[in-house]
Amino acid sequence: MSCPTCQVPVHTQFASSDLVGPIVEGGLDPASDPAWAESGAKSPAEYARWAGHLCGMTCLRMALGADAPSLFALRDGALEYGAYTEDGDGEIRGLVYAPFATYVREKHGLEATVHRHLAPAEILDLLDEGRFVMASVHYAIRHPRRPAPGRGGHLVLLTSRTADGTGVHFHNPSGTSAATRAAELPTAAFERFFAGRGVSLRATGGAAPGADAATGAGPGTGAGPGTGAGPGA
Repeated sequence: MSCPTCQVPVHTQFASSDLVGPIVEGGLDPASDPAWAESGAKSPAEYARWAGHLCGMTCLRMALGADAPSLFALRDGALEYGAYTEDGDGEIRGLVYAPFATYVREKHGLEATVHRHLAPAEILDLLDEGRFVMASVHYAIRHPRRPAPGRGGHLVLLTSRTADGTGVHFHNPSGTSAATRAAELPTAAFERFFAGRGVSLRATGGAAPGADAATGAGPGTGAGPGTGAGPGA
């Protein structure tokens, strides 16, 4: 499904979007997701182990547009480049920005720039340049009216400024409703959750990935504790 605001696809890191809330906030076992195979995972167990860590791959999948590979195909490519690692206890660590950037440059033909120190105003400048920004935020950004419990650990895809030019429009892989999967916030509200780092993406031709070069339009015109899509996602 394409977003009516920015025309960029809206995807969640769990295959059944209506189950994101029960999984990330209700403790539902991801292995019970009936649509798990649509992710490209080889088994429910593999899906359950990895899906909560794949906010970054979900952002990439949205940025690549309607013809993007499956979520786990993107994961496999990222693994080949060392963008995810596992510690001695089998804990999944990632997304590691530098090898991820190399991966998307070499395998998907995108310009990818790692931003280790990024201010909200600079995000607006990057969006104006036709870039998407994968920004590190706290997964609680899906509840923006609540106090922010921290910053970073989850990735969302910023696609454009808001209509008034002062805020950001973004897609959240762990959004629990349509309104939180494609959302908008003033920059000051976004900053409360933002860790000040991320990766910007742009097609090598200069337009945003998957965008119409003439119009800038996209294709068609961490989740939470216990899932692995919090810190390290």
